[in-house]
Parts: sequence; structure tokens; C-alpha cells
Amino acid sequence: MNRKDFIQKSILLGSSISLGATYAFNTMNGLEGLKKYTDHLPKQSKKMPVLFTSHGNPMDIPVSKEDRPFWMKLYDLGKELKQNYEVKAALVVSAHWCTNGKTMVNNSLQQKQIYDYYGFPEHYYDPKYSAQGAPDIAKEITKLVTTIEETDEWGLDHGAWPMLMHLFPAADVPVFQMSINYNAQPEYHFNMGQQLKSLREKGVLVIGSGSLIHNLSLVMQKMRTGNRSIFGWETEYDNWLKQQLEARNFKNLTNYLTSHKLGKLAAPTPDHYVPLLYSIGMMDKKDKLDFFYEATPTIPAFSERSFIIQPENS
Repeated sequence: MNRKDFIQKSILLGSSISLGATYAFNTMNGLEGLKKYTDHLPKQSKKMPVLFTSHGNPMDIPVSKEDRPFWMKLYDLGKELKQNYEVKAALVVSAHWCTNGKTMVNNSLQQKQIYDYYGFPEHYYDPKYSAQGAPDIAKEITKLVTTIEETDEWGLDHGAWPMLMHLFPAADVPVFQMSINYNAQPEYHFNMGQQLKSLREKGVLVIGSGSLIHNLSLVMQKMRTGNRSIFGWETEYDNWLKQQLEARNFKNLTNYLTSHKLGKLAAPTPDHYVPLLYSIGMMDKKDKLDFFYEATPTIPAFSERSFIIQPENS
């Protein structure tokens, strides 16, 4: 599949076109110092955390961290991670890279920045994020799970770089993405996280990037009229999700379409929800889970709940 096909797939499945249209409606060489990894990355003495984070919506991209509490939380978290861990690379499972029938990992050293949202004012396309990739770690991943395929026909989409701009603003952590097999069952994604768990022992920070509640058609219903207030059911479902995470009820979280009456309403398509399953699939029994951001969403039918999984004594 070529780059054009990949981007077209992302456009079809992502939310950014419609959000961009809503905004318009309402507002009228190589890295010389890069460390070469061996095929079998050495274990580290300290196991890496795992993140699940909302990546926000494109309308927030030009907002400074001083004016957006969620960005500031990511900024502070990034500083703590670099102080406490040797972060060799970050792997992002983004809602905005979906592939059919397979999982793919990007092996590019030079990461293309993808502005996969449309209809926004020109300054929304000004931010630049120049982090390098980690091709040797991408290759390691295909050895851990042999059904994962390598490709260089992607980069960093808006499920990755807007969040990373605040988490690692110096762009000094190599970062790359792994795709979501769009038609796979939820158990596939959870099991994939389990199979990749050993990355945590090798300095790789895995980030599931999506949104626990994401219903684009309902967002559009309100925002076309300039109404950004929440419906109200978001709070009920968000609280239930929090309870399941705290209880580590992975069965209910994996069977999200049937385990709660609001599951299908909150996540009518899998792309933004299933990154969660990669994150919790990497959790060990003695890990702790902390919510580093939980607040009333800024748009309806949406959630910004984000958490970190880390060793108990970290």
C-alpha cells in the first residue's frame, strides 16, 4: 500500500475533516548521534511506564500549554519521565493510522509530519515537530510479533505529534507509530499489547493515543450550531470506565460494545477506543494505574481521561 492509500484510509476513518469543516462553519543529514540498537535490545533495570492519553482535537493544536491545562499536564509528565527513566524511544498507537487486515509499524528514520485535518486556518499547519524515528526498534517489534509488517509509508499523524510536542518538546526522543488493524476484534488489540509487553524492559515508552469517548456524528450535531456543551451521558460512562480501570476489569473494557449500555454510543467506531487495549494489555499485576488528567470534556461526546501505568515502587 502506498503513502496516498494510507493517508486516504486515515482520512476516511479519522475525525479531522469534519471537525475542520465545523471550525470553518462556526468561525467563518540522518541523526548522526542516534544510538544504534542491536536486534535484541538489552534489558534495563527499570521497567518503563505505559501511557494512555487523549490526543485532544485539532482545534486545540495552536493553544499554548499555559492556556490549556491538558497540554501543561503532558509537559510536566514528560519532564518526570525523562528524570526518572531512560527513555530510548516512544511507540505511539494512534487512532489516526488504521490499516485493513494487518498491523504495521513505521520503520522510517526521517518521520514525516502529517497534518491530517482539513478546513482550518493557515496557522494550524505552522507547528513543526522534528523527532526522528527508531527503525531498529521497529524491526525488533516485527520479531516479537511476526505478523506485524514494516513500512516506511507513514509518519507522525495528529494522534501523535500534537501530544508529543508537549510531552517531549525538544523532540529528542525517537518516536514512531504502529497502526491499528481496523477490522480486528477487540481481543486482538488487547492480546497484541500483551505480546509487546517486553518493550517496557527495553526503554520503550508505549503510548495508546485516542479517546475513551468519541462519537463524531454527535459532536457535529451540536457544534454545527455553535453549542459545545456536553450531552450529560458522557459523565456516566466516563465514571464507569474509571471504575473498570481501577478494578482492572479488563474483560469489561475489552468487551466495551456490550458490557455497558452506552458502549456503542460512546465508541461507534473502534479507532479511538482500542488504543486503550494496547495500554492495558501491557499492564502487570504489581503495576499501579494513576489518572494524570481527568476533567469535563471541552466538546460533547468526547473524553480527555488519560492515565499512566508504572511499576509499583516507581
